[in-house]
Amino acid sequence: MGKTVIEKIFSAHSQDEVAPGKVIWLEIDVRTARDFAGANVVRRFREAFPGAKVADPQKTFFTFDCNAPANTIAYAQNQQICRLFAREQGIRVYDVNSGIGSHVLIEEGLAVPGATVVGTDSHMNILGAVGAFGQGMGDVDIAFVFRTGRTWFEVPPTMRVVIKGRYEFPTTAKDLTLALVGKLGARGALGRAVEIVGEQVEALDLAGRITLCSMATEMGAIISFLPPSEEVLALAREASGRDDLSYPTPDPDADYVDSAELDVLGLRPKIAAPPQPDNVHDVADLEGEPVQSVFVGSCTNGRYEDIRLVAEILKGKKVAREVMLKVAPATRRVWGRLLKEGWLEVLYDAGAIITHPSCAGCAQGQIGMTGEGEVQLSTGNRNFPGKQGKGPTYLCSPATAAASALFGKITSPERL
Repeated sequence: MGKTVIEKIFSAHSQDEVAPGKVIWLEIDVRTARDFAGANVVRRFREAFPGAKVADPQKTFFTFDCNAPANTIAYAQNQQICRLFAREQGIRVYDVNSGIGSHVLIEEGLAVPGATVVGTDSHMNILGAVGAFGQGMGDVDIAFVFRTGRTWFEVPPTMRVVIKGRYEFPTTAKDLTLALVGKLGARGALGRAVEIVGEQVEALDLAGRITLCSMATEMGAIISFLPPSEEVLALAREASGRDDLSYPTPDPDADYVDSAELDVLGLRPKIAAPPQPDNVHDVADLEGEPVQSVFVGSCTNGRYEDIRLVAEILKGKKVAREVMLKVAPATRRVWGRLLKEGWLEVLYDAGAIITHPSCAGCAQGQIGMTGEGEVQLSTGNRNFPGKQGKGPTYLCSPATAAASALFGKITSPERL
């Protein structure tokens, strides 16, 4: 019997038999902790392994993105605990000026096709966008990986999702993603790896692939994998300096536990209404709801292409007077490119608030929080009550966010 993508990656990183349901020891290429839970990782490490060294400092990293720069004493203290531990161990810290950790790992050539990566980020599975296995784990598990370089993992079954047809702009990768989450629901891929295929998926650029894979968690999935991309492979080789990289693909006779189809021909812009990401509707069906806050960013839609699209829509215009538009690039590289090409100036002229690279409005305590009754549109991946404040949050694409910011109410970009 052939192997699925995740089974191939696991087989290359384990001496155990790899089959769905088997618990294996898995060698981990990249081990990370972010500022959220990072200090607990340090504490657990010291308690369990007093005086010990991490398994491989060159494969171990801290990434600060949840509260960056720290705006509470508690977060500042936790970040400093990680910095001091990093100095003791010879570990690199991607500090508060770097951006969202999973994106930084891609840009730095650390998360590459076929690699295994773990961290304290529940959306580390976003790395399926580049053909890597990424997984979020608790502080005890990460401390163990820091010390040993491996962890145990139960091999998940794989389901196959076929995307049929092509959509047209202003429908985007975020609308495809929301449509899929709406179809499968919060438990539709529970405990499974998902391989998503189809002509439209193959056409996605890296930013679109990141968007699609970033909401695997919201479908209950372990991770999503997409078909090989020459663009992604070329970027990974350039960033890592490695010419030996290859993209993991399933065998023709791979075994899938389940399958699903989604036809995106004529797909219209989508929006996820409160209180959960799978409460998905056509934007046109909810038009007219007044909006006071719009957030563009997060690991789902904080790439250069996402923010440039918002700037293109807003160029020469002003956001509605009653709207507070907040923009956070995913990484320093993204921020710098937008700055140098003049897109941040366009956003500034339109009335946007532009902040530093971080999780920002997707992490409670940073830019983008809402008060009771304050309606927010977000390009993030979660809209649970309290996730971004006391106000209701809708999830949408950057195009829908920009159109709605212009008119001060939920507006489909089809109207532009």
